[in-house]
Amino acid sequence: MSTAAARSPRVAIVGGGHNALAAAAYLGRAGVDVTVLERLEHVGGAAVSAQAFAGVDARLSRYSYLVSLLPQQIIDDLGLAVPLARRRYSSYTPVPGSDAGLLVDEQDADATRASFAAIGAADDADRFADLYRRTALVAQAVFPTMTERLPLRADVQARAGAASAWAELVDAPIAHAIEAAVSHDVVRGVVATDALIGTFDDLRTGYAGNRCMLYHVVGGGTGDWDVPIGGMGRVSGGLADAARAAGARIRTGATVTAITPDGDVTWVERDEEHREGYDLVLSGVAPAVLARLLGEDATQPEGAQVKVNMVLSRLPRLRGGIAPEAAFGGTFHVHESWSQLDAAQRVAAAGGIPDPLPCEIYCHTLSDPSILSPELAASGAHTLTVFGLQTPDRILGDARPGTPAHDALRDRLQDAVLRSLDAVLAEPIAPLLLPDADGRPCIETKTTRDIEDALAMPGGDIFHGALSWPWLDETPGSVAEAWGVETAHDRILMAGSGARRGGAVSGVGGHNAAHAALELLGI
Repeated sequence: MSTAAARSPRVAIVGGGHNALAAAAYLGRAGVDVTVLERLEHVGGAAVSAQAFAGVDARLSRYSYLVSLLPQQIIDDLGLAVPLARRRYSSYTPVPGSDAGLLVDEQDADATRASFAAIGAADDADRFADLYRRTALVAQAVFPTMTERLPLRADVQARAGAASAWAELVDAPIAHAIEAAVSHDVVRGVVATDALIGTFDDLRTGYAGNRCMLYHVVGGGTGDWDVPIGGMGRVSGGLADAARAAGARIRTGATVTAITPDGDVTWVERDEEHREGYDLVLSGVAPAVLARLLGEDATQPEGAQVKVNMVLSRLPRLRGGIAPEAAFGGTFHVHESWSQLDAAQRVAAAGGIPDPLPCEIYCHTLSDPSILSPELAASGAHTLTVFGLQTPDRILGDARPGTPAHDALRDRLQDAVLRSLDAVLAEPIAPLLLPDADGRPCIETKTTRDIEDALAMPGGDIFHGALSWPWLDETPGSVAEAWGVETAHDRILMAGSGARRGGAVSGVGGHNAAHAALELLGI
């Protein structure tokens, strides 16, 4: 593709999420005339921090929480100041119906082995560790390719080697690998959660869980998930600064209403309609949203989570006497044994709300108290974020945000989350909720419909659609396909989570779309 020599090539980026900002920074640094169009009054998409409760000085990572897939290359290329805190504890999982629990301590292998033994899973301790050693070999083969042209499957498999978990992750539904690797119901559940975050799948028959698990274990070549110091807003804020420093124009309050295959973009900003032509258009929005802007039919994706944010006066006490700082120091699994996850999937597939509801809890403030004011931190307050699994968008039926039907379903989901938590705690959690300035408890719940309404993620799908393998089976037929950012139109590229390898807070989708664009523009 060539552009007129008298001017810089012009690129529009639709959407202002973190991937779009990464793309804008790379393109601007290469001399491209870049305009980012974001419908909200701020950029960052799901990677933002917000003061969610009136009068409570806590800036929560409201929609996304942890960082694993953000390559150091992007941090270095764009000069991002994004310190990350590594969590000592990987996870804590209470055993259903008992006071015991499994604590995985990344810094104390003997303590972890003793914890396996204490729940009756001594034989699984080494098997669990061996499974993740095998997945690490796949991670080490895959992760370095995330910011390159897509490799061929055969090449990645060869790099991973015969001793890796390649066959377990790729060749059969992931349930087979989990059941072969470990035997205890709780241990199997801990592994299975890596295949279910944000995904709704029957792990015995489908492959969506395989792809989800792959992306959860490849980050950094280790699979570690870290806490961004200062909150997720620091990630998107750094990317926005890099984009502006590179000369990109970021227009907020700009709602794109139409795109044409030849690069014309129409948007409304401050009640005024604009239409301009561009050499390329990069889509930071979900593929289903892009299709609608093009006037095409779109398949609605389906998210599968409920998110609950809280601020507590202190961490709750736990059954069995385990220190809250350890249990909440990693990922706290609630009702996520293998059998409970399976039962919940069957209930949700039929349109019901699982009871008990499988949940994961993250306590950002144990790793990073800076998101609290000094006074709030000194008081012993903490944030808790709950990610409820097996809650697909379908269970909301036709209910839409702002209607009594949706409010009632949101309340039911929030009650289900609180019941799940109370079942494994030594005290109820509700009395620990801090009051906001109006005396209301500091708790907010976001359904898939709330997420769609706030962030324009169809179906509340945090991945913008089905995940894809981070490789190709055959030689690509175009530059865009080689980078995993192709659409049906030559002048439009996917730059968000809907790009191949674009999911999670990684910047990879934006990086790869920008590099494909530079090739197409001859830069």
